[in-house]
Amino acid sequence: MEREKKEQTRTQKRRRKRRKIMFILILAFLVLAAVACLIVWKVFTVQTVIVEGNTYYSESQIQKFVLEDEYSWNSLYVVLKYRFLEVKEHPFVDSMEVSLDNPHTLRVHVYEKGLLGYLFIAAIGQNAYFDKDGFVVETSREKIDKIPLVEGLECDKVVLYEKLPIQDDKALKSLLTATQALKKYEVVPDTIRFDGNGDISLAYGSIEVLLGSPENLTQKILRLPYILPELSGKTGILHMENWTENSTDIVFGERK
Repeated sequence: MEREKKEQTRTQKRRRKRRKIMFILILAFLVLAAVACLIVWKVFTVQTVIVEGNTYYSESQIQKFVLEDEYSWNSLYVVLKYRFLEVKEHPFVDSMEVSLDNPHTLRVHVYEKGLLGYLFIAAIGQNAYFDKDGFVVETSREKIDKIPLVEGLECDKVVLYEKLPIQDDKALKSLLTATQALKKYEVVPDTIRFDGNGDISLAYGSIEVLLGSPENLTQKILRLPYILPELSGKTGILHMENWTENSTDIVFGERK
């Protein structure tokens, strides 16, 4: 009987010891969690936002997009939000990658949609922006600088992420060739116009450039970076419609 009592006493002591150890572990965890929360609360505060890769939106606009809710003062929260949660989409932005340079500095890399031009679609009252393959990547009432308006091509309706429904395949091919070359050689115009014969012209403020038929289109555009700076401040028409590899005459008709 006495032996059983001693065994019960030892068992109770072991239980109390285990409870004590468990209590200490839980208390230590709570203390560490409280300290971690305090560090996150006090240390990870947004003071600087570095923006990279943006051309369609300004740095201040991107900062506003990223710091859009009431908890965005906390830099760690912003990073975790953009890594694990679905965030609000913005026109012309494919995605934004947010990282920490230090507890007070966020670095935002903007991946923009590849826009080459847009058509105004009267049926929806919006602009349809397309990429290098002719697919509609965005519809919006906004107008983006350095993205040309395309006129003269019939397009009554568009579907997002589908190809521009331009029935004239030759005109669509010419459009994509022109927009890619214009961007490549950094001579993007205000407007690209197609007439009823498929001839192409470009508008740069007070300068109109007549490219004519789609033949030798890229070679004609290749020469614009050398010519346009010489026409700065002038008004008139640059005739390139008759340019060929054998006949290289380019004439500028100035208007006074």
